[in-house]
Amino acid sequence: MSTKYDHKAVETNRYQWWLEGKFFEATGDNSKQPFTIVIPPPNVTGKLHLGHAWDTTLQDIITRMKRMQGYDVLWLPGMDHAGIATQAKVEEKLRNQGLSRYDLGREKFIEETWKWKEEYAGHIREQWAKLGLGLDYTRERFTLDEGLSKAVREVFVSLYKKGLIYRGEYIINWDPVTKTALSDIEVVYKDVQGALYHMRYPLADGSGYIEVATTRPETMLGDTAVAVHPEDERYKHLIGKTVILPITGREIPIIADEYVDMEFGSGAVKITPAHDPNDFEIGNRHNLPRILVMNEDGTMNEQAMQYQGLDRFECRKQIVKDLQEQGVLFKIEEHVHSVGHSERSGAIVEPYLSTQWFVKMKPLAEAAIQLQKTDGKVNFVPERFEKTYLHWLENIRDWCISRQLWWGHRIPAWYHKETGEVYVDHEPPADIENWEQDPDVLDTWFSSALWPFSTMGWPDKESDDYKRYYPTDVLVTGYDIIFFWVSRMIFQGLEFTGTRPFKDVLIHGLVRDAQGRKMSKSLGNGVDPMDVIDQYGADSLRYFLATGSSPGQDLRFSTEKVEATWNFANKIWNASRFALMNMGGLTYEEIDLTGEKSVADKWILTRLNETIETVTKLAEKYEFGEVGRVLYNFIWDDLCDWYIEMAKLPLYGDDEAAKKTTRSVLAYVLDNTMRLLHPFMPFITEEIWQHLPHEGKSITVAKWPEVRPELTDNEAAEEMRLLVDIIRAVRNIRAEVNTPLSKPIKLHIKAKDTVIQATLEKNRAYIERFCNPSELIIGTDIAATEKAMTAVVTGAELSLPLEGLINIEEEIKRLEKELEKLNKEVERVQKKLSNEGFLAKAPAHVVEEERKKEKDYIEKRETVRARIAELKG
Repeated sequence: MSTKYDHKAVETNRYQWWLEGKFFEATGDNSKQPFTIVIPPPNVTGKLHLGHAWDTTLQDIITRMKRMQGYDVLWLPGMDHAGIATQAKVEEKLRNQGLSRYDLGREKFIEETWKWKEEYAGHIREQWAKLGLGLDYTRERFTLDEGLSKAVREVFVSLYKKGLIYRGEYIINWDPVTKTALSDIEVVYKDVQGALYHMRYPLADGSGYIEVATTRPETMLGDTAVAVHPEDERYKHLIGKTVILPITGREIPIIADEYVDMEFGSGAVKITPAHDPNDFEIGNRHNLPRILVMNEDGTMNEQAMQYQGLDRFECRKQIVKDLQEQGVLFKIEEHVHSVGHSERSGAIVEPYLSTQWFVKMKPLAEAAIQLQKTDGKVNFVPERFEKTYLHWLENIRDWCISRQLWWGHRIPAWYHKETGEVYVDHEPPADIENWEQDPDVLDTWFSSALWPFSTMGWPDKESDDYKRYYPTDVLVTGYDIIFFWVSRMIFQGLEFTGTRPFKDVLIHGLVRDAQGRKMSKSLGNGVDPMDVIDQYGADSLRYFLATGSSPGQDLRFSTEKVEATWNFANKIWNASRFALMNMGGLTYEEIDLTGEKSVADKWILTRLNETIETVTKLAEKYEFGEVGRVLYNFIWDDLCDWYIEMAKLPLYGDDEAAKKTTRSVLAYVLDNTMRLLHPFMPFITEEIWQHLPHEGKSITVAKWPEVRPELTDNEAAEEMRLLVDIIRAVRNIRAEVNTPLSKPIKLHIKAKDTVIQATLEKNRAYIERFCNPSELIIGTDIAATEKAMTAVVTGAELSLPLEGLINIEEEIKRLEKELEKLNKEVERVQKKLSNEGFLAKAPAHVVEEERKKEKDYIEKRETVRARIAELKG
């Protein structure tokens, strides 16, 4: 191993070596239990961001651990064709060349888009490689590949034949920039400072007028009625009469509908069925005509009369001016309201009457809701997100699935050129020359909703992968796409495979900047994960991302924290290098843990067992933040700061048997530690493990560590805890009186009883090595001199006679602070033990642990009190 940790040297070429070794390929070995994750397919439009890095790191941790636990793991990679986003990128590229998609024609444009896909798919694979993701590339899929296209057609045709897909005229969310329909969840609502325009529509009989208000005066040209509540006394006499629609001169009726809120505004509402979803429903109830006054690009059409050709917002300005001049518009008041914006283009979304394809959602949603009441339900981690998911399903609207694009799954529907008959099937009609295919494509989410089973070979239910690896085990994703994607995979999985598509859904939050702001182009606070990897390495980035928060919580990105993780990796490197330099050529077969072990040996083996047990339990619950804390404490504190330092005594000594045992313990502990850490930091652990005495080709397929009960020695662990407490206390006192470790000082230790005295005598060498006493006295009846600094640890009282270095006043103050701390601890534990609820509900061992703490704190408190009295005496 090189003298310095260089993440670039460690990480370069390792990934290729793993791929060549086929360590990530699912084997289909029937003696192993299968375990499956499908990657949430990133859009093939370009760079992966930190959110992707976090999401895939969590999946890699889970799959690497399961592989080591002996599962036949399939982690299936793939990408999404991302209809709107990809088409927009390719059209932008063409615009820069002075072309449009219409210049190329549909076929040529799709060819160009496939070229884009190939180029950017390569970039994404390069980024996956830099992150070190253990993906099975032999099974990589794309949402537009032949197999997935077949699955999409199968689902569309099946739902159509069941009456769950229909074509109808409906108010949809329309993006006038990309000129396509959007589903409800592709619309982002923002509060916008607008205005409420109050108008008077004159009654046709000349008897007066009726007041209405709108935020979109340009749509009034499409008004076909004014509605009032049937019980509204102010307007009952007007129901059935007509008003003259200003500018157009059209006569429109006053109708009664219970939808109208009598308390809001004037209690009368203008009805524009072609430009508002609620007005559309009212129009259906009253059989009103639908007048569309806009073109698809957001300009006004011929129905807008003299405003034809104007942009909708330009038309608004002009119409307001004209209505004011006519005395129709009598008041404009400022009004903040929630306005829908296209998630893709940022354009203000226009509610627009259009003929589209829809999925009838109620029956599909109902089945998904019922699933959550059974044992076969999808488990959300954290559980609270199940409520979010169910709330959305309970209030669901039909899903608009057609998109006015060329890039995507073209709708398998044909219209007869003469009769207008609709034909829907997997293949075109035989007499294709008489038919025309629907030009629209399906919403991208329609194909990605089938991802867990379409990637396994469905609709061929006899496919080997489908039979072995479906349903999948875990889906890892952000909370922001529960509606977009998670819910749709669940109801489609249920409808077409009869089962949940995954057992667990692990939900993570969003990556925010250090100030807690969402990362965005406009703020310029985005971070490219590839830049972070170049500077600090994939291992450092991965460990930070995986351990920086708890499930469901957002993560604040911090360069300082990534740097701290690099320092952790550096510490591991240096400790491993020291161990390897002192292994004396030890081989895996020579590792022998049967020899006589020191207290430090027994302690580190006990701590390793505890760490293996805790890490395994926490990882199974996806508590990776806690796993990170446990591993960090074990590696940095226990292994590097204590055990390796203590191992230097036998390693540098003359006792060959002790040397051999220490080498074996070091090799065994480091091997197991690298394996525990491997899913989080795959590159550095493989590099170190290859240098350690080991068995097997790669750590990726090495066995996950298991607890060996025969190596647990709780008595030795207690002894070690006492030694560590003593050494720490002495170091703290030295620091307070500015006395370096190199300067020997007297140390007197008063043991609580002869058992502790014997323990301390047995481990005298450690105390001498790490406390550097000029005189070490251990006994049960030692009195502290007046000019001594003292410290109390569990089972012993330390006294350091430091004549000339100690200030009695300062020492009393220090001890009084210590006493205050102990008083609080006693109070806290006694409060707990006097709580009937705690005593009734807590397990017996937990209660016993608290009683031990109480006894320990009281003993320490009495010792400190006595010492204060002595000094004041």
